[in-house]
Amino acid sequence: MVLQFLKLIRFQNLLIIIITQVLIKYALFQTFGISITLNGFGFFLLCLATVCIAAAGNIINDLYDAETDRINKPQKQIVGRAISEKSAVNAYIIFTIIGVGIGFYLSNLIGRPGFSAIFIVISALLYLYATYLKNIMLAGNIVVSSLVAMVILIMGLFELLPAITPANRQTQSIIFSILLDYALFAFLINWLREMVKDQQDVDGDHNTGRNTLPVVLGRSRANKVIFAIGLIPLFSVILYISEYLYANIWAVLYALLLIVGPLLYVLINILSAKTKAHYSRLSLILKLILVVGLLSLGLYPFILL
Repeated sequence: MVLQFLKLIRFQNLLIIIITQVLIKYALFQTFGISITLNGFGFFLLCLATVCIAAAGNIINDLYDAETDRINKPQKQIVGRAISEKSAVNAYIIFTIIGVGIGFYLSNLIGRPGFSAIFIVISALLYLYATYLKNIMLAGNIVVSSLVAMVILIMGLFELLPAITPANRQTQSIIFSILLDYALFAFLINWLREMVKDQQDVDGDHNTGRNTLPVVLGRSRANKVIFAIGLIPLFSVILYISEYLYANIWAVLYALLLIVGPLLYVLINILSAKTKAHYSRLSLILKLILVVGLLSLGLYPFILL
């Protein structure tokens, strides 16, 4: 039962969120020695709020995906089999209340009560994604990818923004621009992955009336769209390497071998992908690219020293 619940909330994805935020605070912020707002306990609460809302989003998504999961991946279906719908709904409500409640407390703690709306809006978007937006071509992909990017941006909003003074404004802005770069990277790679997953799940989506990219255009044309969009992060990473990393050979090798190379492999193979197994492999590679890209936050102490 515990194992099934951990699968329901996508425990491995929640762990990636925690690691990402820990690296931002202790590898990026601490390395630059910049002014931050939250102490250790406050940061723990921010992580907890983020994870709780993400867990709630995973649960509500599975609740409304039950019908398509019976077609696309019956062996992996959790809600309605290993865990009852009632238990899943209760868990969704509890995680949402905890996440939004902590967000409200933190927003007032840093003197920005309006920031509590961030947690409310994110929770609402996750619900809308699960119930409605995922049925609209590209809209669901873009929304969920934007929320992935918010895992990074929320660190800037709660840690950097309230600590800005006239004396440190330039430094804070530089760090925030780094967070924006990583958020854009996370958005683009996750957007690609969401489209690839739509290719993988096209049968169930078609039978349940969802207007995903492959349902509307067909798999072959959708492959071409994914390839074209995939060129954006590919050239963006190459440009980033030439602009900011060229002086550090290890950082360049890391980016070329673990991000650019695998991304190029995905783009080459997406054009000829046809089966669920093909798309499953490419989806996994894109997830690994995302994780490796986020883990590069841990390189800053070594790049700067």
